[in-house]
Order: sequence, then C-alpha cells, then structure tokens
Amino acid sequence: MSSEGKAQRAEELATENAVLRGRIAELEVELGEQASRANEAVARLEERVYWLDRWHLDLNSLMKKPGAAQFRALLRAVRAPYRWVVNLSRKRGS
Repeated sequence: MSSEGKAQRAEELATENAVLRGRIAELEVELGEQASRANEAVARLEERVYWLDRWHLDLNSLMKKPGAAQFRALLRAVRAPYRWVVNLSRKRGS
C-alpha cells in the first residue's frame, strides 16, 4: 500500500472515529434522560407504596374479597362520563 493510500485510509478512520464519538455522545445524553425518567417513575411508585403501607392496605388481599370486581366496575362506570366531560372541555378550551 502506498503512502498516499495509507494517508487516505487514516483520514477515513479519523472521520469514522469522529462520527462514532458523536454517536456515543448522543447515546450518553439519551441514556441520562432515560435514567432520569426511570428515577421519576420509581419515586412516584415509592410514594404510592409508602401511603399504602402507612394505611396498612394490601391491594392483593383487598381485590380478592367479594364485591371487589363489582366495585372496580362501578368506579370505571363513574369515571367514564367524567373523562368524557374533561376531554370535551379540553377540546373546547384549545
């Protein structure tokens, strides 16, 4: 391989390295954002669990009791019209 060919190959490698370093920097930023979102989700869940523990509520045993499925169905039935009204008001507001 001639010195000109070696120089061209070295330049190609340098360009490729620069592109790869740029992509690594992008991925590191993306990873940091993803970690931040995950930490926020964990914090929200820890707060929920804290209150469930404080009130001594075990959702698994609560949902096994008779009437739990009917109660959830009632909540869904009440929530549906509420969401419809909220969505309608948001559409009119924007």
